Amino acid sequence: MKGVILAGGSGTRLYPTTQVVNKHLLPIYNKPMIYYPLSLVMLAGIREILMVVNPEDLESFKRLLQDGSHLGISISYATQNKPKGLAHALMVTEAIVQEDSVCLVLGDNLFFGHGLTEIIKKAKKDIEENKGAYIFGYYVPDPQRFGIVEFDSQGNVISLEEKPKNPKSNYAVVGLYFYDSTVFEKSKKIKPSHRGEYEITSVNEEYLKEKNLRIKLFGRGFAWFDAGTHDSFLEAGEFVATIEKKTGLMIGCIEEIAYRNGWIDREHLLELAKPLSKTLYGKYLIKLADE
Repeated sequence: MKGVILAGGSGTRLYPTTQVVNKHLLPIYNKPMIYYPLSLVMLAGIREILMVVNPEDLESFKRLLQDGSHLGISISYATQNKPKGLAHALMVTEAIVQEDSVCLVLGDNLFFGHGLTEIIKKAKKDIEENKGAYIFGYYVPDPQRFGIVEFDSQGNVISLEEKPKNPKSNYAVVGLYFYDSTVFEKSKKIKPSHRGEYEITSVNEEYLKEKNLRIKLFGRGFAWFDAGTHDSFLEAGEFVATIEKKTGLMIGCIEEIAYRNGWIDREHLLELAKPLSKTLYGKYLIKLADE
């Protein structure tokens, strides 16, 4: 399975800041936004990762993340020239992903909760063994803003709607998806929505037609942020700050994950920490190496 992180788009909801800086490079508390979805893919044990970015932002992402070898992973890049929807962004990765399955994460989504690593590893294994698609739902008070999932008492998906005026449930489909290799074939079937975009909801509906769409609901104790608005961006930063200060543990620390996964050794961890040694982030890595 390969990881695909969507980090393009125009970021209009965060204007005027994102007129000059890609939103995924903005800091959520003490680290770039893009670290959080990247850490999620790494926690799933996925080492081949593809970033979909805007052409004008490509060099900035490369300066930040390089080719991933310093983390024991492989990061490659694809560009989306125009924001035509999430399904369109996924499509530009087909030549690189080829016949592999995919873990797709939106670059402005942040997840936190006990057992999260085990949940995403289970979803990954399910897709690799049983094919199909695996999505996740989260209760929201304002379902009109999201892609919404309706399901029966057994937890089976009945319907999906993108930003409905009259939602059939309060469960939003979050920006984390697992797909088998037929996802590209299905993406080619869909047509643009009334918004003129190729919606990821339409791709999920193709799996639903085949009765091969599974869902896991994130319940109480889980936090999900779509940090694409000023309010949610601020809330995400405050949440991360609170958790890290209370626990002394970092969320979305990609160097720590690489180290704990055994992808880099202690000496390499210290090498990565050295240029950051005057920051709390660098001191955290040094303390981690000394445990």
